[in-house]
Parts: sequence; C-alpha cells; structure tokens
Amino acid sequence: MKSSLIPEQPLLIYPTLAATLGLDEAVMLSVLSTLANAASHSGAVGPNHIQLSNGFQWLTLDLEKLREAMPFWDDRDLQRVSKSLHDKGVLLMGGTLIGSSSEVKFAFNERSGNSNTNPAATPPAPARAQPNQGKNHIANNWQPDQATLTQLAQHNIPSAFAFEQVPEFITYWRERGEAQRSWGAKFMQHVIREWRQFEARRNRQDQNSPMQRDWQPSIDAMEVLTLHAGIRREFVEDAIPEFILYWQERGDSLKTWNSKFIQHVRLQWKKFNSALEHSTDPKPVPVDWQPSEDVYDVLRLANIELSFAQSLIPEFVLYWRDSNQLHTSWNTRFLQHAKREWARRHALSTAQNSLSTATNTARSTRDISLDEQLNDRSWAL
Repeated sequence: MKSSLIPEQPLLIYPTLAATLGLDEAVMLSVLSTLANAASHSGAVGPNHIQLSNGFQWLTLDLEKLREAMPFWDDRDLQRVSKSLHDKGVLLMGGTLIGSSSEVKFAFNERSGNSNTNPAATPPAPARAQPNQGKNHIANNWQPDQATLTQLAQHNIPSAFAFEQVPEFITYWRERGEAQRSWGAKFMQHVIREWRQFEARRNRQDQNSPMQRDWQPSIDAMEVLTLHAGIRREFVEDAIPEFILYWQERGDSLKTWNSKFIQHVRLQWKKFNSALEHSTDPKPVPVDWQPSEDVYDVLRLANIELSFAQSLIPEFVLYWRDSNQLHTSWNTRFLQHAKREWARRHALSTAQNSLSTATNTARSTRDISLDEQLNDRSWAL
C-alpha cells in the first residue's frame, strides 16, 4: 500500500559510499545514476540522452530536469557537489559548470566494455568507488583546494587552522607511501579530527584545573611580559619552574593561570630592580650612569637648579671612572658633589659682590657720577 505522505520515488543511498565520498556526494551520485539508467532505457541517442565518446558514456540533460530531480539544492549546491565528485575522480564533467548553461553533460569515470555497443542498449553501471582506479600519491607541494576549505568552513573550522595541518599531513602520507583517490577528502577527515582535539583542549583550559608539571605560559602572556612590560625573556622563563612548584604545593585549581603568572613575574621583576638599585655591594660607576629621580627631588628641596646638576654629570662620571674606585651608592656620592659645587658657586658669587661693593665704597663721592649714585643698590645687600 502506497502512502499519500510519500508520493515520490525514494533515493537509494549506499552507506559505505556516503562514508567514503560524503553524504551529499552519495545523494547526487544516486540521482545521476537513476537519470542515466532512465535515459539508457528510453532507447534514443542524441541530445539529452546517452552518447559514446572515447570509451565513456556521456549523458546530456536539461538543467531544469536536473533541478527537478534534486529540488532540495539550488544551483550553487549542484555546482559544489558535482565539483567535489569531479575532484575525487568519480565524475567527468563536460562543457561548463552546472548553472552556467541550460544543459549539463557528465559521465561516470569508468570506460564502457565495448566502444561499438549502442549506449542505449548498454546502460552505464551505477557509480561506485573502484579500489585501484584513479589513485595517486600525495605531492610535496600539495595544498587543499577551495572546495575542501569551503566544506571545512561549514564545520566552523578556520582556513588558517587547516593550512597549519598541511605539513604534518603531507609528511605522514609520504612516509606511508599510500595512494588515495582524493587527498582533499582525506585531508578534510584529518583536519576535522585535529579540530575536535583542539577544541577539547581549549575547553579543558577554560575550566578550573590544577597546576600541571608541564605548564607553560601562553603566547599572549609572554608578549604582555616581554613586549609591553619590557621584562627580559630569560627572566620570565627562569620564573616558570618556581611558579609551577609553588602552585603545585598549594594544590589550587584555577582557569586564570596566565594572569596569575603575569602578576607573579611583574612583582618579581620589580623586586629584582629594587635590589639592584639599593645593593650594598661596591661597584664602579657605569659609563652611561644617570642619577635617580630621588636625587633630583632632593636637589629641588635644596633649591639647586636641575640644569646646573645635570651639567656636572659628565665630569663626575669621567673623574670616578678614571679613579677606578668602587662605591655602594653613586646617587649619594653625586648628591654630595652637586651640593658642594652649588655652594662653591654661590660663595664665589658672594665674594665677587663684596669686592664690587668695597671698590665702590673706596671711591669718593666726587668720582661717582650722578647716574651711578641714583642706581646704587649696595645698601640693600
């Protein structure tokens, strides 16, 4: 009894074929095989029917007939799936792509047993994957085609991730020395498997987890510390074992280990620089030595001009490098030097003013002009 809910003839799909070529490819192959058998049994030869050429039985169909046979796809889907079958060596396409002409010409990639046989009397066998036909070894410079990348994108897999898998994929299959009908299909299976493993690892990282013995900071964390914070890479790498040991002993579980590590390294770097600055070990003055900001703050409080203090630095460095002496704090040594030089400068200035005053006093009023007398301010000193 035929149900009114299923008024059409069902499609016959082989599970093994779908697993090998893909579900969409298996569906199209089944429809094309049905259309080829129908055209063969019609007994006519010519347009829209079977034609024999170079040992292959070609079928030319109206595009509208193909659309009616597969109403669940538009022209872009028809192009995509037919191109996939063509790339996998299962289907031969004649003329233009599906959708760019009113006719579609195709043949199954298997030669007819008798080239002189009337194609109407000898229908093509249903398309099936031949175990030893159309296979080839992978090339050193193999790259996935656009159709493969498009199918991977349908699985939300970025093309950048897919291209990262290419070198390993090529190396593996060249070492095995096996030939395949479609390296695109094989590559797609490989990338999907790797993507699932990548997502599983990423999901585990997003959850609270204890510190692992082989833990390493992420690339982003390393860039924050070395590029943005200006911390030496060697210092960051040396901090990793101590960080791991500390948190393994604590036994805490976190999902922000990278943020924790950034805080730890920044604190250690600050302590390290502070220890260098306030070290009690005597050391020679560096060639490019400069006083710290604390020195300038003290000079401001003493009303010593900063430009004057800065002018003393080259001579100060040259003197102490020539003397080859060691001191624990060059900031303190320079501060003493700057105060002494500033006092000496003002003492000299005061002496010169006193001398000038004494000279003016020794002159008689008769020798001083009226203009000098009016502008004399020595009494105010």
